[in-house]
Amino acid sequence: MNLLSRMILLLCCCLPISAQATEPLRFAYQDRIGDALSIIAVKKNLFAAEGLQVKPLLFNNGPACSEALFTGAVDVATMGDTTAVSALTKVSDLRIIGSHGAGESRHRIMVPASSPLRQLADLKGKRLGVKKGTSTHGGLLALLKAKGIAIGDMKLVELDPDTMPAAMAAGSLDAFVASEPTPSLAEQQGARELTTLAGLGNSYPLLIVAKSATLQKREADLQRFFRALKRAEQFLVTHRNEAVLMLSKATGLTPQMTRRAMQRHSYRLQLDQLTISSLEQTAAFLHEQKKIKQVPKFAEVTDKRCITSPKSTGK
Repeated sequence: MNLLSRMILLLCCCLPISAQATEPLRFAYQDRIGDALSIIAVKKNLFAAEGLQVKPLLFNNGPACSEALFTGAVDVATMGDTTAVSALTKVSDLRIIGSHGAGESRHRIMVPASSPLRQLADLKGKRLGVKKGTSTHGGLLALLKAKGIAIGDMKLVELDPDTMPAAMAAGSLDAFVASEPTPSLAEQQGARELTTLAGLGNSYPLLIVAKSATLQKREADLQRFFRALKRAEQFLVTHRNEAVLMLSKATGLTPQMTRRAMQRHSYRLQLDQLTISSLEQTAAFLHEQKKIKQVPKFAEVTDKRCITSPKSTGK
């Protein structure tokens, strides 16, 4: 084989690796207060700072992110606990690779300011807006059971979170339940809080999910991905006012409402025992309610290898 042939062969062998290395990591995230780290990382180009090319795709709810992951439209996605647990029972090769936030008070039931409804039991016979399949939906079911209220005692109206405040203002709903920033958006329009979904011993973790094949093929990229989110976590502490303005623009909340909504969350990259126990609680409840056929074995469907990657080497 002459020198030219050897060079051509070498180039042919290297091209697939090179092409794979330059493929952007497709990332589905949400325009929610809970997705603060993702929003900051995208807006501040923190992925690029870690040498990672990312193609961000913005959605307004977890089930939409989950669907994008199912269909192969994205490589990694954020979603709430109920969405993730449901997904794990349907697609065997999904893995929870981290939590980027939590907050037991981030889900709230809202009513019009003039509403006579004063407590949870007053919702009997009323129209309650909810996005089914979400973390909020799972938390609502758990709260109703804890309070001895049957889900059939009220009329659930399925709506996207973005449409809930307007639907309630128009009189199409008596109340709605959603996660931030939707409740705060409604407060800006004169609504008030009836109650939260807190007090059930669940942190309602916000999760990052990927397929096991992506973990195997792009482990180094996912480590860079988490290092970028770690930068965002640090930015949130050191540049709080700038972060508030950034999230205000992303969510449509006033800066004051944004700051209050952020206080209902904790923003920390982790996959600790509290996260796992909260997931186990959610899964057990969903199984009891016949929303899922089996409880996932979380020791098998969680993977910490990327979230515990070495410190950033970027500038």
